[in-house]
Amino acid sequence: MTQDRDLYSGLIRLHILYHAVREPIYGLGIMEELGRHGYQLSPGTLYPILHGLEQKGYLRSDTERDGKSSRRIYRATEEGEIALAEAKVKVRELFGELFEDE
Repeated sequence: MTQDRDLYSGLIRLHILYHAVREPIYGLGIMEELGRHGYQLSPGTLYPILHGLEQKGYLRSDTERDGKSSRRIYRATEEGEIALAEAKVKVRELFGELFEDE
């Protein structure tokens, strides 16, 4: 997938946003989820994506403590929910075109 990273980067962002709309996410958990879909991301790739989605207003994060350890939890914002709803329309349209001849 490395050679196709640019092609898949939007899909990865949509995956992240989709999961963040459904429930709070954290870095390792979303890396594992993306891995189940064939996306192998390092923390050095994933965290800039998360931070970028946060800077655009699609995610917000908080640090939650669990005993001695802490974890940054990401949640979708209202803007993120709206963006995902709009993206779903575009993805459905593209999906139809990609597979109309099959």
